[in-house]
Amino acid sequence: MSRRPAAIDHFLSTCGCPAATENAVSLSHDTLPPLAGLTPARLDWATDAEGAAAPLSTQFDDVYFSAHDGRAETEHVFVGGNRLGERFAAWPAGRPFVIGETGFGTGLNMLCAWACFDAQAPQQARLHLVSVERHPLTRGDLARALDAWPDLAPRAARLLAQWPEPVAGVHRLWLDERVTLDLHFGEAVERLALLEGQVDAWFLDGFAPAKNPEMWRAELFAAIAERSRPGATFATFTCAGAVKRGLAEAGFAWRKAPGHGRKREMLVGEIATPPVTARRQRTPWFTPPPARPARHVAVIGAGIAGSSTAAALARRGVAVTLIDRFDRASLGATHLQGALYVKLAADTNLQSRAYLAGLLHSRRWLAHLDPEQTLWRPSGVLQLALSDKEQARQARFLANHPLPESVVRGLDAEAASALAGVRVDGPALDYPDAAWVRPMELCVRLAGTPGVRFRRDKVVTLEAGETGWQLMLAGGEHLEADQVVIATASEAAGFPQTAALPLQPVRGQTSQLEVPEGAPQLGRVVCAGGYAPPAADGVLNFGATFGPGDTDMAARERDHLANLAELERGLPDFVAGLRAAGADLSPERLTARVGVRAASPDKSPYCGPLPDAEAWREDYAALAKDATRVPDAPGRHHEGLWISAAHGSRGLASAPLCAELLASRICDEPLPLEWPLVDHLHPGRRLIRDLVRGKATA
Repeated sequence: MSRRPAAIDHFLSTCGCPAATENAVSLSHDTLPPLAGLTPARLDWATDAEGAAAPLSTQFDDVYFSAHDGRAETEHVFVGGNRLGERFAAWPAGRPFVIGETGFGTGLNMLCAWACFDAQAPQQARLHLVSVERHPLTRGDLARALDAWPDLAPRAARLLAQWPEPVAGVHRLWLDERVTLDLHFGEAVERLALLEGQVDAWFLDGFAPAKNPEMWRAELFAAIAERSRPGATFATFTCAGAVKRGLAEAGFAWRKAPGHGRKREMLVGEIATPPVTARRQRTPWFTPPPARPARHVAVIGAGIAGSSTAAALARRGVAVTLIDRFDRASLGATHLQGALYVKLAADTNLQSRAYLAGLLHSRRWLAHLDPEQTLWRPSGVLQLALSDKEQARQARFLANHPLPESVVRGLDAEAASALAGVRVDGPALDYPDAAWVRPMELCVRLAGTPGVRFRRDKVVTLEAGETGWQLMLAGGEHLEADQVVIATASEAAGFPQTAALPLQPVRGQTSQLEVPEGAPQLGRVVCAGGYAPPAADGVLNFGATFGPGDTDMAARERDHLANLAELERGLPDFVAGLRAAGADLSPERLTARVGVRAASPDKSPYCGPLPDAEAWREDYAALAKDATRVPDAPGRHHEGLWISAAHGSRGLASAPLCAELLASRICDEPLPLEWPLVDHLHPGRRLIRDLVRGKATA
């Protein structure tokens, strides 16, 4: 048997088609940086003659801001240098004004820009902040640094409440209803090269070029230019020759302006025509469709994927009609609990990166959405290693991923047992910040977001019109929408526009047990072959079965037996304690909850614009003969038609991030993921894979 050429393997890895198993195509080191924690900033505190203190970086031997007049300098250099006050005042509703920054530091620049926006911008305008940081401050150091400005305290508190773990990647924070902050943790050039979005004004900050020459290099200015909108401005405190030359070579026109305080001069300028990025030359099919109006969006499906997308769009001022054939608000108490956790591959791949980003995102999102914790509990999650194979896999994962212990850590059996509240037989991975969630109640809360109108109905046909989409409902009514999002899980492939997407239904049954008084209590969500959260409202949920291709919604006794066997396999002492407390574990005493999930062949979600499958097969037919002969035609899509589906059993970790991804794309904003991960989730990835492998069908 002939072996496939290495060029084809490389091509498949770059088109975003890794498998979901341990044999998934690994990332090449020139695509994304290692998945790891970052070294926090190491600080000393400099005090001036009047006793004012400012943080000093011991890594770069430079101050973050002047202890005497740091805020005045920020407002002069960055806010004034970019003329933000007048630009905010004239900014219309629609897409947000986007500010990019090359060094977040203490966040002073962004907080000042936010304050200016609140003072000057019209009520319907929005602001999107994007900032990179290689060495994030700890939450304690950040709080101390921002204590210098009491009038900024309410804004600083919103920042501190959502301050992310020091993990390389994109972290989205919701500062208020109109202001979003994306923190890109990592080296500046690397992070900007991975940014999917365009910027209106740049804060070129960071430690002085003489102190930090690694950042102020030609690649930085090239990345800034590529991610600028036409006419984007910049301002920077430095007038160093290398900076002026780098800006000019990248296409920026610069000029000197009066500096602040003892600094006589600074630089400001703009770019008239940004260069066109070449990052999708190898994958033109993933070229995003052009932005189009989104005054009214129809979201089909009101589960986690659909309701979170509807809420994300409504927060941006978009009118949303959310359509589902049943109303979750009418179900009453279901006692369902879902686990917010992920199982990451031992060797880094695109899927694991996307799911880890989703886990961290969902945790911040839940805390922001429901600070009272009525819909969720930050219980943490233990992933047991019940076999030698799983123990070896977990050990390899920890060796390959030096992540903060606040994100994931390895525990021996004794430590894992202490957290679980019962004895476990073997080591485990612990996700201290993971959680359990009430999924039905969460969907109801999201569907009630102001700006979302719920319709109990079913969409039977979906047709493109001259200005948008026509939806025929089962009740006989027509509905018009500018754009449409399909989020109907296993039913998502039921439209002609989605028929080419391989989507497998997967039936799952969970079991519910009323827990008697005196029974043992779990201290963590415990996962192995199944999962069991701590009991809530006197009910223990455990399961779930896995039935690929099965759509039968009837409860099954054999599935209760399978769930009981899995629970006893993972937590034998816990089950013994339940019996000793008088719990009746016979199947007929259990309540069943049945659902049908959906999965893609590679077990990653579909999230993005829907490809025109027939056009793709025509435009990219040459790939079947030679995968290195990439046509330069951008991918053709069904304009204004999107999908969020195939979330499987990890939807709580993937659907909220995918909702933000879709809402950001629809509203022409920077995206909350690096562009290789955006491409990995693209619904057309399987079409390209099949074309390359000669499996495409008309």
